Amino acid sequence: MKADAVFEGGGVKGIAFIGALRVMEENGYTWERLAGTSAGSIVAALLGAGYSSHELKPIFEELDYLHFLKHSGLGRLPLIGPIYELVVREGIYRADRIELFIEELLQRKGVRTFGDLPPGKLKVVASDVTDGKMLILPDDLPRYGVEPDHFPVARAVRMSSSIPFFFQPAKLQSTGHVHYIVDGALLSNYPVWLFDVPGTPRWPTIGFRLSDDQDKREATSIKGLFSFSRGLLATMLDAHDRLYVEKAKAVRTIFIHTLGVRTTQFQLSKEMRQQLFESGEVAAHKFLAQWDFEDYVKVFRNSSPKMLV
Repeated sequence: MKADAVFEGGGVKGIAFIGALRVMEENGYTWERLAGTSAGSIVAALLGAGYSSHELKPIFEELDYLHFLKHSGLGRLPLIGPIYELVVREGIYRADRIELFIEELLQRKGVRTFGDLPPGKLKVVASDVTDGKMLILPDDLPRYGVEPDHFPVARAVRMSSSIPFFFQPAKLQSTGHVHYIVDGALLSNYPVWLFDVPGTPRWPTIGFRLSDDQDKREATSIKGLFSFSRGLLATMLDAHDRLYVEKAKAVRTIFIHTLGVRTTQFQLSKEMRQQLFESGEVAAHKFLAQWDFEDYVKVFRNSSPKMLV
């Protein structure tokens, strides 16, 4: 069955999406259009390039998240380095390694820019903190004077995944101004509405959302300014997991329990990754047991007889 898919942000918890995708694919679902925020944009981009859940599982199982947290230059200096990077470069770590990681995976499928994908196949959500606006890539690039088809997909994913203060923001030049671009979760962590149209859709948009298990989460040890800042940021990012989702969105959402794992819990064991994967599988089975597209249309979308994509 054709469907669009939208993936919430969630940092290291992204492997849970792969478990849910495995079940959906085994039940005949194919993805027409994809969108995502932060870690969700990574999954969306790789699916858009042609990866299957079967191919993605070993990639996420072996992924060393700490590889993305390497210091460079003055940032290597004990104590002073991180402060310097945060004050001068607006982030402790460079996000180049995220971009390179995604770039290499996309190249295996012959994808570099948005022009290498079918029109409208992929949308990546980021946040422009200069203008205070949500940025949908590649759609919004013309307002920065950038040709969408020439823009690298990996750079868009890097922008969407640049967690504030952790990673240095990406920059876009526009009419003499520099725009600082960071994690899309700042403004829209779950953009399940992206493919919505007036009237009745031809196929559903299915959302993949991470549901926080607050009672299972380990407490953050606060020992100073940096641990306090880390805990504060994690709390803000994870707060999205507990936001209410209105019924019209909830019925088309796969809610995946994340077992108390934090968005920025970069040291994630293989055992926990497997548990997250299995949690995604369980969530997808539960969703399919009650999901009926025709019922959804009758209740929530049957305001017009006109059929639209």
